[in-house]
Amino acid sequence: MKSNHLQEADGNTRHDSKGYSFDTNDTAADSEKDSEKVSEKMTDTADNASGSTMEKKAAVKNGVVRMILVVLSILIEVVVIFLLLQFAGSKAGWIYVVLHILSIILVLMIYGSHKTASIRMTWIMLIMLVPVVGTVLFFLIGLNGHTLKMRRRYMELDKILLPLLPANEDVDDHVRHFSRRVSGVVRYIKNNAGYPVYEKTRITYYDDAVKGFEAQKRELAKAKKFIFMEYHAIEDAECWHEIQAILVERAKAGVEVRIFYDDMGSLGFINMDFVKRMQACGLQCRVFNPFVPGLNIFLNNRDHRKITVVDGKVGFTGGYNLANEYFHRTEPFGFWKDTGVRLEGDAVQSLTVTFLEMWNAISDKDEDDRDYKKYLPVIPVPESEGFIQPYADSPMDDIAVGEDVYISIAEGAHDYCWFITPYLIITDEMNHALSLAARRGVDVRIITPGIPDKKMVYNLTRSYYNGLARHGVRIFEFTPGFCHAKMCVSDDIIATCGTINMDYRSLYHHFENGCLYAGCEAVMDTKRDFEETFAQCEEVTDYYVSGRGAFMRFGHMILRLAAPLM
Repeated sequence: MKSNHLQEADGNTRHDSKGYSFDTNDTAADSEKDSEKVSEKMTDTADNASGSTMEKKAAVKNGVVRMILVVLSILIEVVVIFLLLQFAGSKAGWIYVVLHILSIILVLMIYGSHKTASIRMTWIMLIMLVPVVGTVLFFLIGLNGHTLKMRRRYMELDKILLPLLPANEDVDDHVRHFSRRVSGVVRYIKNNAGYPVYEKTRITYYDDAVKGFEAQKRELAKAKKFIFMEYHAIEDAECWHEIQAILVERAKAGVEVRIFYDDMGSLGFINMDFVKRMQACGLQCRVFNPFVPGLNIFLNNRDHRKITVVDGKVGFTGGYNLANEYFHRTEPFGFWKDTGVRLEGDAVQSLTVTFLEMWNAISDKDEDDRDYKKYLPVIPVPESEGFIQPYADSPMDDIAVGEDVYISIAEGAHDYCWFITPYLIITDEMNHALSLAARRGVDVRIITPGIPDKKMVYNLTRSYYNGLARHGVRIFEFTPGFCHAKMCVSDDIIATCGTINMDYRSLYHHFENGCLYAGCEAVMDTKRDFEETFAQCEEVTDYYVSGRGAFMRFGHMILRLAAPLM
């Protein structure tokens, strides 16, 4: 049954801290009416996936070479550490005794920690089987990678930035009257991530990344004061060049433009001189956690967020990066299914704060912003509906916000709860929540890719099918190609769209962001997109309940042991 929609109207004009006025009556009609027709390509893209893959492999060779050199240097350093330990142990037997005692203590500490059970079990088994190797690896990557220095830096910034967001206690009350179930999820996000819920924001859902891309270009061209862009991957190719041309033109007009990207995510896409070239064009550019030779315990934490903010008035987020394959310019893995949302109004403040956190945290050598408020104009949108709550998740704390939101939605579902994810590598807790919902009679469905981008991860994803399917969770594979969207919709009242995959990387190691929305038409748009996507999928539930061979079952068991390390 379709939910009632809440509407608010406010025709006032708002001003920013410099006195510039914003017209709150601007609309995104042109964005909302984007009529890109991409479904026709879905019948033949799988056939030419091989040729497109060759095209992708030929791009930006120096990025791949750099990745190989860095990985080799790290492996050499790890091997040297092991050899030194072995040599020292052969000369002084007491070193082995100390290492084994340390491994026992470490196992007990891991067992008594608050980590999820599946992560604890993997590390305990590894350390017990190979104490020296397991102990060294745990200290390198098992501690979640972040340093005390980086944790403190993020905490200090969050203490400054998050209080700048409105409390919106009146909106909390409205959500409670709308749905206590939605209120519980909203309250969780606010209490544990620090991001409030908003009413006076208009949200537009894009069922294909191309539509979001075209809408972004239109909004970027309208920018008057600042543009913030943060992406896991940027490819120095046609799609980025179209955006770059707009950014350069806006910078020449006096607009402040900032670009922020993850080095590992963009490694095979851009040259090492990308930052200098952007700065030469008048664009500020920073890199998250550069991928360089040498052991770096922070290397395990990557920036997986995707955010665009224009003047603090309009924001975009979703699953897509700024690379050709996301917009069907190339088709390396069949038809690429991705989604996104456009926000206009007060809720954009949360996207802005999320960007400013990363921009200022990554380097203490760069000067931090001194006036954050000028980037946080209050711009309510008339005729908006429902509730919007952008939020972020960080590995710098011990709270798995992304996973908890998914679990909370599943646990509160009455009729249906549908997910789409490129990777399905989940904890026992999430597995139990999804299975329990299905056993309660909830229609729980999960869509995963039909054409993989990483074969080992694809096989690992399939290893989870049996445990879910035998409890009633329905599994669908997107046969036209690769689904990169990360979404959930439930009971016609609540949905999420963002960057958070259903895997350990997203849920525990990466910086992520999402957007929860409830009681608005975008929820129904999301549901309709799911329904259309199901029609393009093959349901594999029955096969994975009982149809796997013994060899496949054994392989899946082995892969599952390493799942938390991937």
